[in-house]
Amino acid sequence: MPSYEEHEPVAAGVRTSTSPAPRLARVIPLAVMTCYFVITVINLLSRRPDTEVFVTGLITLSCVFGLQLFHSRRGADRAPAPARAATLALQAVLTYLPLVWFGVAWGAMAGFLGGSLLLLLPPRAAWPLYGLTGASLLVPGLALDMSVIDLVYMCQTTLLTGLVVYGVSRLSALVDEVFAARAEIARMAVAHERLRLARDLHDLLGYSLSAIVLKSELLQRLVRLRHERVEQEVEEVLAISRQALADVRRVSRGYRQMSLVSEVSSAQSVLEAAEVEATVVVDPSVGSLGPRTGTVLATVLREAVTNLLRHSKATRCCITAVVDEGTARLTIVNDGVAADYHDPSPHGGDGLGNLGRRLSDVGGRLVVDREPPDTAGRDGWFRLVAEAPATPADEEPEEHAEAAEGGPEDGVEPVKGGADRVTAA
Repeated sequence: MPSYEEHEPVAAGVRTSTSPAPRLARVIPLAVMTCYFVITVINLLSRRPDTEVFVTGLITLSCVFGLQLFHSRRGADRAPAPARAATLALQAVLTYLPLVWFGVAWGAMAGFLGGSLLLLLPPRAAWPLYGLTGASLLVPGLALDMSVIDLVYMCQTTLLTGLVVYGVSRLSALVDEVFAARAEIARMAVAHERLRLARDLHDLLGYSLSAIVLKSELLQRLVRLRHERVEQEVEEVLAISRQALADVRRVSRGYRQMSLVSEVSSAQSVLEAAEVEATVVVDPSVGSLGPRTGTVLATVLREAVTNLLRHSKATRCCITAVVDEGTARLTIVNDGVAADYHDPSPHGGDGLGNLGRRLSDVGGRLVVDREPPDTAGRDGWFRLVAEAPATPADEEPEEHAEAAEGGPEDGVEPVKGGADRVTAA
């Protein structure tokens, strides 16, 4: 039987645990076929053959046993067709020829042949030949004038032996394949977790860092003018910085609950600092959304505002959050589609793709619509609509509710502001 590496590395510094399963899966087929070998030897001895005949039978039986082990090995069915045909033909000769001297005492070997046919041939050819092998033992049975019950028993035993040999051999190969795949499964899990972490950091920190850069540039201008807004802007930069730190901690702890109402208020503040005319409308029922839906829509809002600041020249933006007939809908519209605008940042992103996957995970959808600039030179409009089931907090899965009860991060204050319904211009 083939060897198997039970300590295959799955990733850098990670190894799979030792398990007896592959060894056990190899030992069981060997034990089963050895039992059939011993039973056949006992049957031969029960006929009290001459020493020469018995030795010949024992040698032939050992050859059949070796061929069966060869056919039961992992990957035997992928051998070249001529090689499979040759070994099957040899096993057939060693199965039927000794019937002339030993009769039905040699019948178990026909079961070995049936198992080999199932292991090596395509199912369409293997199963009919397997059945024909079982029926072939009717010939020596009829020649010996056996009763009907004995004939049926002999054929049924032969077919059962073939199924047992086939089953334990395939089981051994499947166990080996499963254990060999553990390393690849572990590598895929690590890669998936890295992608999840990268997506979460992009979605959560892109907005905060963009806001910090924007407000820092504004502070730089205000400090030069000794403007009275300096203290207020410094407080907001500190609040956003604390929120960014809280987001990193949430990512590392596996949950990221955010309030859509608070994010709308924060987005309004950032847009005003960027001298974008903001109109914000939040339906009172939005505050009752569960943490799962609220977090996804808040993440959409963050990415939309981040894209507005980085990839457009918007001067007006309208943010609307409503709950309508069991669907929470967030709409962000801005006039930033400019024909001559190019993002100066050397780094691109996959924000909208991430948002689409997030909404799809909660049963929602993302719709993006662009209206290009007209011939008169007026900038076009960009419209983003995110919809998700408006699941109340008490109806969401338990893990989301428990995470939501954790409150703010240690030593981190949430961004202040936000009303149930805000209209500003």
